[in-house]
Amino acid sequence: MLQYTDHVYRASIKSVECYNTVKEGSFPIIQLRSNEQLRLAFDDLEGRSRNYYYSLEHCDAQWNTSRLSPAEYLQGFMEDRIMDYNYSSGTVQKYIHYEVKLPNQNMMPKLAGNYLLKVYENSDQSRMIITRRVYITGSAAGIGAEVLPSNTVLLRATNQKLNFQVNYGGLNVQNPYNDIKVLVMQNGCPQTGRLNTRPTYIRGTQLIYNDFNINDFSGGNEFRHFDTRTLKLNSDHIARIFKDTANTILLTGDESRNQNAYLFQYDINGSFYVINQDGRDARTDGDYAYVFFNLTANTTLPQGDIYVTGKFNNYELTAANKMLYDATRNQYTAHALLKQGVYDYQYVFQNSATKQADSKPLEGSYFETENDYQILVYYRSPGSRWEELVGYKVVNTGRR
Repeated sequence: MLQYTDHVYRASIKSVECYNTVKEGSFPIIQLRSNEQLRLAFDDLEGRSRNYYYSLEHCDAQWNTSRLSPAEYLQGFMEDRIMDYNYSSGTVQKYIHYEVKLPNQNMMPKLAGNYLLKVYENSDQSRMIITRRVYITGSAAGIGAEVLPSNTVLLRATNQKLNFQVNYGGLNVQNPYNDIKVLVMQNGCPQTGRLNTRPTYIRGTQLIYNDFNINDFSGGNEFRHFDTRTLKLNSDHIARIFKDTANTILLTGDESRNQNAYLFQYDINGSFYVINQDGRDARTDGDYAYVFFNLTANTTLPQGDIYVTGKFNNYELTAANKMLYDATRNQYTAHALLKQGVYDYQYVFQNSATKQADSKPLEGSYFETENDYQILVYYRSPGSRWEELVGYKVVNTGRR
């Protein structure tokens, strides 16, 4: 079943990357009618070449299909085959690496907005393998923003409050309370997204969003990370490396970080980079390893489950990244098959009663945490059948 989210539909598909080619691992957004491109890359571990096709579907601000004909929002072909693929070389785990860059000569978006990038087999969309949310933006709206401590006194040490203004002077807006929506995300994670449908007030052609209760985010903590750029020696957060018929990596033990004080450590805000220091081209000579996570249960939690999440698994809470409790060692363990590189991750607790997932019980939350906030402005022109993305800004809390 098609999901309008970042999702992988086959277990053999690994290391899916989608970003603006200006910077590896960046938010997947490009300017409309510019020279910028998105790069989609992934590995197929089944080891035999397949006919993979891709297409784009225009969506609204809430990721519902816009119900437009592809001819209305695409120039060129409605779908295209991925022709750029290479076999792995010198690796224990055999795979085929695929990649494509968009826009290209065969496919180019004509409208700004949200797009669902779909990859499927043999030109058959019932055989979906990957979906990715990508963003094509215009520049008609200007954005100003600042990050402050929470207005709620009890949350000032843990939360980050985002206030911002949208200047819509370049747009034909009849009703600013209905025509414009603004989405705010923390670190590009869709699960953190908050859609602002009404401004606090209007000042000329500026929409002001600074209400007491809105856009008040838990600051979270810096992500944990590990480094597998080389499999020849133990590096950051690596306890042991075993090399046999498969590569196995045991990470050093983790504990709860829900402490009283914030401790800075560098992270990449949940992202990951595929890098291989032992070879020449990580795309085809980066090897895979089973990475084992272990968390000591040194905190009292209500009934629920613990998951290890990051951009490498789309922050999804699935059986694949659910941790199992080992009573003999009083530890939670999980493992994932990951390509060589640098990875950020965190532990998330899901309460069985409320079904709410939160990293705070195991990671803590602090105002000082360095985060990126993405602000996306959507506009529906009078009489239009679709919403356009007309403004984008990223705010980093480290540059206050």
